[in-house]
Amino acid sequence: MNKTGVFVCHCGKNISATVNIEKVVEEIGKNKNVISCKDYKYMCSEPGQNLITDTIKSDKLERVVVACCTPSLHEETFRKAAETTGMNRYFLEIANIREQCSWVHSDMNKATPKAISIINSVLEKINLNNSLDAIKVPVTQKALVIGGGIAGIQAALDIANSGYKVTLVEKNPSIGGHMAQLSETFPTLDCSQCILTPKMVDAGKHENIELLTYSEVENVSGTIGNFKVKIRRKAAYVDHDKCTGCGDCTEKCPTKVLSEFDEGLGKRKAIYSPFPQAVPNKPVLDSDNCLYFRFDGKCGICQKTCLLDAIDFTQQDSFVEDEFGAIVLATGYNTYPKENFREYGAGKYEDVISGLQFERMVSASGPTEGEILRPSDGKIPKRIAFLSCIGSRDPEHHMPYCSKICCMYNAKHAHLYKHQVPDGEAIVFNIDVRTAGKDYEEFFTRVKDHENVLYIRGKPARVIKEKDKLVVWSYNTLTGRKFKIVCDMVVLATAIIPTMEAVELSSKLRIQTNENGFFSEIHPKLRPVESMVPGFMLAGCCHSPKDIPDTVAQASAAATKVLQMFSQPELSLDPQIAIVDEDVCSGCKMCIPVCPYEARVFNERKGVVEVKEALCVGCGSCVTICPSGATQQKNLQDTQIANMMEALLG
Repeated sequence: MNKTGVFVCHCGKNISATVNIEKVVEEIGKNKNVISCKDYKYMCSEPGQNLITDTIKSDKLERVVVACCTPSLHEETFRKAAETTGMNRYFLEIANIREQCSWVHSDMNKATPKAISIINSVLEKINLNNSLDAIKVPVTQKALVIGGGIAGIQAALDIANSGYKVTLVEKNPSIGGHMAQLSETFPTLDCSQCILTPKMVDAGKHENIELLTYSEVENVSGTIGNFKVKIRRKAAYVDHDKCTGCGDCTEKCPTKVLSEFDEGLGKRKAIYSPFPQAVPNKPVLDSDNCLYFRFDGKCGICQKTCLLDAIDFTQQDSFVEDEFGAIVLATGYNTYPKENFREYGAGKYEDVISGLQFERMVSASGPTEGEILRPSDGKIPKRIAFLSCIGSRDPEHHMPYCSKICCMYNAKHAHLYKHQVPDGEAIVFNIDVRTAGKDYEEFFTRVKDHENVLYIRGKPARVIKEKDKLVVWSYNTLTGRKFKIVCDMVVLATAIIPTMEAVELSSKLRIQTNENGFFSEIHPKLRPVESMVPGFMLAGCCHSPKDIPDTVAQASAAATKVLQMFSQPELSLDPQIAIVDEDVCSGCKMCIPVCPYEARVFNERKGVVEVKEALCVGCGSCVTICPSGATQQKNLQDTQIANMMEALLG
């Protein structure tokens, strides 16, 4: 019998409101293994931790169970406290009686017996726990940042400026992301390029940053501290070592196609650099639209023009393999396709555009050189309707969440329009206005009150075309009246959604996402930049919709977590992993393909499966499929689980 102490937390009233703590302490005290059972209002506080450590010493406890909240919140806190007494940290377990009991029940007469059963089950488990030591692994002090928007650039610079090597991978021909497409940024109306370009140049020239643009992550194996990554470098058909970025090839290219950077409002050449401030400012060739590839080599003007012989039509995709200690995910966002909103004429009427298209229109480097002109006829619109929450906050049909930035960029767009067309009318349709950010409310008030922008509370039902005008049909939720407004142009503030690359990466990297496709963090308040898979940090809109200040702040926070890892010569990994009893293993190999972390290998000489301890994370997939029971998980073996179930079921 192990001398066990149980400590029951009230968690203020979070637990004690629905669980009779006195009854729990009384009943648990009757357990044959429990020699001490105490309660405290806040067990995670310093006095609560002192109560645990003092009792361990005075009663010579060999095991400890803390009945409180989820282990993901305070298990590490209590284990560190237990270690100060000389106790092995794996002789302390958490019994979750908050999330799994008090928070899901309102009847104390039902919640209290359940809490007692949960604690008794954990007592059965800990009685068979073994003393474990952390697995030590070396750290590869080099970071990979996936995504070259402002989040990826900031994270890469922070890590590189601390003296560590960084590889920055971007799928497009240039870094910069969506921020490079913007005209001004709210609420200060700084020129986006003026504040972004210096960082882009710094990242491109930094001695500690290897920049891989027009590239994508193909495969990732390994685990925290020692990731092996395969990166695909897409064929640019331009030798960037020879190319000087003179632009002669682009100038001479006869093919024009719609520009992705200009959101389809302008055109680019088949060989192109996406925008004037691109980093690197060297072109890539779009083989899908190039006449040389489409018509069996009948063009080739760019190759004939290039005096440096930098055009190479034979170039193929290549691969780079490297090792990294940590990975920062900064894959950014996409906007919800406006074509999903046929009721507003999107995709049907040229003058119904997205917010990002409006940004390119008002940008000095945009397709209209900063002039606001109707796409249909090139005329200056005298009345523009800005529609908010298009695809956001619409759980019945589209996305249930708020995209956070739409209210502010609608106000910015209205301001930019009024500044350029003083006699024009800007009308903003909204469900309500959310301005949660420093100086955001002041900016919104200035736009609404001092620039005479009309805000109407109501979400339009449809947009139809009458001659060369657009008619917005809506309902004012304040007056209760239906109405229609004739406009020259309509701008849709479409929802922020994860990129398709992020969706693919979540599968490749085994990273969890929420129901909307954004990467999930360990804890939304206490660990918001760490993914649920160790070694992967989150930065920017791949985690959730964010404005630029929040994105930069989270990127720096992610970089700090990477630097925290790199400050240690080796990492301590959780030893609660799977093991194989070689005397029982039949060598069937069924466990090898089900392991998502490639942690299991077959020893041909012995005829048994072995575990790569540094790769195993203790997910349990191998345990469930092993037909012989040879695979077990440390401190969660079949015997322990059976005893726990018996305690729970009575």
